[in-house]
Amino acid sequence: MLITIVTLFPEMFPGPLTCSLLGKTLGTLWELKTVNIRDFSDNIWKKVDDTTYGGGAGMVLKPNIVHEALNYALSLYKGLKPAIVYMTPRGKVFNNNIAKTLINNNGIIILCGRYEGIDQRVIDYWKTNNNLMEISIGDYVLFGGEIPAMVLIETCLRFIPGIMHNSESVIDESFSVDLLEYPQYTKPAIWNGNSVPSVLLSGNHLEIAKWRTEQSKQITKEVRPDLWEKYLVSHNK
Repeated sequence: MLITIVTLFPEMFPGPLTCSLLGKTLGTLWELKTVNIRDFSDNIWKKVDDTTYGGGAGMVLKPNIVHEALNYALSLYKGLKPAIVYMTPRGKVFNNNIAKTLINNNGIIILCGRYEGIDQRVIDYWKTNNNLMEISIGDYVLFGGEIPAMVLIETCLRFIPGIMHNSESVIDESFSVDLLEYPQYTKPAIWNGNSVPSVLLSGNHLEIAKWRTEQSKQITKEVRPDLWEKYLVSHNK
């Protein structure tokens, strides 16, 4: 799985992606490359942005420069067709289902915006000709798309066979069935005067499964009523 980041700040990568299981499998189960948008600037000052037509604060990344950077990134896939993603607050909110869709492609190209964003014309071109997807990680605004790109990468790579030591960890967790995860406990059995729920010490795996399901339902209903409604609809309840 080759993941290519198109960014003004390639020095931010791989960053935290070198830690834990992702770092151990970087270079074997997945590969990361960066493309510096500034390398495709058409002037000696390496300027990549300009003022907005119609007025307004901030600068916008120029379409010709971003287009050339994306073309170069695409050439790294040697004729294969990767998924192409633009990280933007106005995109579709990211989730596990989108992550599973992305990893079924021949790699992923992630375009990271900065300043006031990217000229709409280049976004429209890549949507029409290369199925570019606009993706958001939530209803808030950051300085750029690099940190959201890391969120997307880590989420996607959890579904790559071999990266997780225990494949059941991916299945049995929050959002896998439109429910939040149940509470987890470990040793000691009694801490600070509080005991682990007795059902978890019973050895009765059927009762444990039932308890965990009920806990997931209760937590989801209290914390994420929107997700609870989705669960009820998907399970015809």
